[in-house]
Amino acid sequence: MANQFVVTAYFIYLPIVLVLTWYVAYTLFKNGLVFMRDIFNGREEIAVATNSLFKIGFYLLNLGFALYILKIHNYLDDTQSTIEALSYKIGGFSIYLG
Repeated sequence: MANQFVVTAYFIYLPIVLVLTWYVAYTLFKNGLVFMRDIFNGREEIAVATNSLFKIGFYLLNLGFALYILKIHNYLDDTQSTIEALSYKIGGFSIYLG
């Protein structure tokens, strides 16, 4: 029964961190393109390419970290402990992204 709570927590945690990572990346790199254009003196192709490479690196780094901290060390035997573990994991990841 306890294993069921851990698997459920994983199925809740993963989509949330994927959406959080996507949203932060979308916001940062949409607004960051303006600065890239300025840095590269209006050379659009280089600015867009560099921005895309940074975005890929952002995804790899943050999704890798999300998977790295995936393991739940607590014994989850009820709904309350599952919610507490999820809030700890998702809150920590949100602080990391911010």
